[in-house]
Amino acid sequence: MLAFVTGATGFVGSHVARVLAEQGADLRLLIRSSSDPRNIQGLKADRVVGDLRDPESVEKAMAGCDVVFHVAADYRLWVRDPEQMYRANVEGTRAILQAARKNHVRRVVYTSSVATMGFTSNGHPADEDSPVALDGMIGHYKRSKFMAEEVALEAGRTGMDVVVVNPSTPVGEQDIKPTPTGRIVVDFLKKKFPAYVDTGLNLLDVRECARGHVAALEKGRSGERYILGGENLTLKQILDKLAAITGLPSPKVKVPYVLALATGVVDEIVTGRILGREPRATIDAVRMGRKKMFVSCAKAERELGWKVVPVDDALRRAAEWFVANGYAPQG
Repeated sequence: MLAFVTGATGFVGSHVARVLAEQGADLRLLIRSSSDPRNIQGLKADRVVGDLRDPESVEKAMAGCDVVFHVAADYRLWVRDPEQMYRANVEGTRAILQAARKNHVRRVVYTSSVATMGFTSNGHPADEDSPVALDGMIGHYKRSKFMAEEVALEAGRTGMDVVVVNPSTPVGEQDIKPTPTGRIVVDFLKKKFPAYVDTGLNLLDVRECARGHVAALEKGRSGERYILGGENLTLKQILDKLAAITGLPSPKVKVPYVLALATGVVDEIVTGRILGREPRATIDAVRMGRKKMFVSCAKAERELGWKVVPVDDALRRAAEWFVANGYAPQG
């Protein structure tokens, strides 16, 4: 089997590529000329330079492949030019699906996100059937992923074999950017977490996430989406776990929502718009935090053989990797 993988130099994509290689698949990786190749060092694969925003390069790169894993995405909670995010996430997904159709690919596994789910303020876990609409998506990342997922599901409804997976918030090693989730770990290691807000996430071991992608290829039903999740944890519980792993203190002060929102406004204006750097706190991130992003993986458990595993080992590997790679100080 020749598997075409996008986003293989990134966090989740690199783990998907390695799981496929371990299971004997041949790999062809779509890589941008500007990509950091550290995550695929030593991986036996055919590397092809291309760009999701260039449909012709994608179609040519995919020729002869049997299956596609479209993992690449622009994952940021703040962006100076939102149009770039929509081009990568929405139009890039459209280009991948068009190329897959033209190349008669057997199956496409599209990596969406639990960000597209319908969360409520009462913390009840969302699932694939929770009511949701585009106007409920906060921020450009969520909106772009929702729109891209609709493109993938429509392709599945019109004759293509497409399975959608919705990872929660993966954590582990090789988070080179790092992702917003990885930044929580880095900020904690750098002692930049003096307080916390009352919010919650579902944390997922990135290695399990990669195995879930392969399970979706083998067992998923076309036109369906599957939540791949781990533990539902409040932010305070996550920080307490990091404290137990690292020996660093966990914050004891809870910040009210209004103060957190004010901090996001100031940081976005000063750091983002005046200094031109990505802010640590954003208005959209604070707004998203009003709803605990807890999920149920029951559908994936029934149909993919998915198993929820504790996230402690993934948090430990993440902390060790960030320190070893210079993102945070020793000790």
